[in-house]
Amino acid sequence: MNPVRANYQYVYILRSQKDGKFYTGCTNDLRARFYQHQSGEVVSTKSRGPFELVYYEACTDKSDAYARERYLKTGMGKRYVKNRLKRALALTG
Repeated sequence: MNPVRANYQYVYILRSQKDGKFYTGCTNDLRARFYQHQSGEVVSTKSRGPFELVYYEACTDKSDAYARERYLKTGMGKRYVKNRLKRALALTG
């Protein structure tokens, strides 16, 4: 069994350098999606760039990734991320 898989789904969190707010999304190509956010191609974040990638997780199953994205968008999920990244966010904020 090969431990390295090419078909990951990524759940990611961006922070707008313009307003400091977070955006959570899911994709199978994290680099391309980040570029789309940076270049204003994503409608929901078009006016909020530039962005920094502050967190991501890789999942081997698409439904697991979308379930995780939904969780991270809830109040408990947002608390989880802020607690998980409290040192990193304090250093960059």
